[in-house]
Amino acid sequence: MVYQIGINGFGRIGRQVFKAIHEGGFGDLFEVTAVNDLSDNYTLAHLLKYDSTYGTFDAEVSADDEGIIVDGKKIRVFEERDPGKLPWGEIGVDLVVESTGRFTDAAAARAHIDGGGAKKVIISAPAKGEDITVVLGVNEDKYDPAVHNIISNASCTTNCLAPAAKVILENFGIENGMMTTVHSYTGDQVLQDNIHNDMRRARGAAQNIVPTTTGAAKALALVLPELKGKFDGFSLRVPTPTVSIVDFVVETTQPVTKEAVNAALKAASETDELQGILGYSEEPLVSTDYRGDSRSSIIDALSTMVQGDHMLKVVSWYDNEWGYSCRVADLCALICEAGFDA
Repeated sequence: MVYQIGINGFGRIGRQVFKAIHEGGFGDLFEVTAVNDLSDNYTLAHLLKYDSTYGTFDAEVSADDEGIIVDGKKIRVFEERDPGKLPWGEIGVDLVVESTGRFTDAAAARAHIDGGGAKKVIISAPAKGEDITVVLGVNEDKYDPAVHNIISNASCTTNCLAPAAKVILENFGIENGMMTTVHSYTGDQVLQDNIHNDMRRARGAAQNIVPTTTGAAKALALVLPELKGKFDGFSLRVPTPTVSIVDFVVETTQPVTKEAVNAALKAASETDELQGILGYSEEPLVSTDYRGDSRSSIIDALSTMVQGDHMLKVVSWYDNEWGYSCRVADLCALICEAGFDA
């Protein structure tokens, strides 16, 4: 059986999720058959085909009044503000990827199920009141299809931080930690100084380094409960279109050396559990080199530092759009493989 996926919100993440699914070889398990977005079909098709960051999508893309057509397959497009009014059930959609950024509260996202008739929802963001937050490579074994219907894929930053933190936790122990993400600007910011509920994000994204909040450190405890209350951090938004880097410093339980830490991270990156999720590099690379990288977290081994016996710094790269979108596609696969409990 091929399950059907609907995407609510065809912005930066929605479009990259579509491409990750289209290119990921999931066709025997699931496919995207419908999209909901308030823009017109022709604009959606154009932005799917042409991308200033990733280049031209390698597919035939067109549009008509009913939807968009990708490599000969029609994807129906709806233009509905209320997710509870979408006809997901009527058209056979099993799973909705909620990527508008507006329905991150589970009570709101549940409208896709209660009103729309879908069976499950993935929120492509940190959520409130979700049934479970899943970071692949860290806690996907906790997913229970019988009880988890509103699933958060956490944030791109949590997806970067958590696999690396898990390796450090399991090998050396963590007493407490701090993290900073140096993060590419996003659509939540403004191009020029303008009104915003965050005064720092009200400043021009292309002109400034913008200190702001991140929920990644606290969300870490949702997937690694052992770290509850032990992490905090913030974000520095910088003028790059994609690729970000997490810098985290921890006090380890056991004594550590740079060599031992890098060896543990390298070994973990080669396991079945983390291969394709956690990467490891000893090359002197920069952010552009990781554009389009599908992994959640790539350790910059040259930047690992140890001070004394217990203070450890680890640095890890991530493509905050593409890498994250690939995890959403993989989470769709996990859910579809587990089936949809009635």
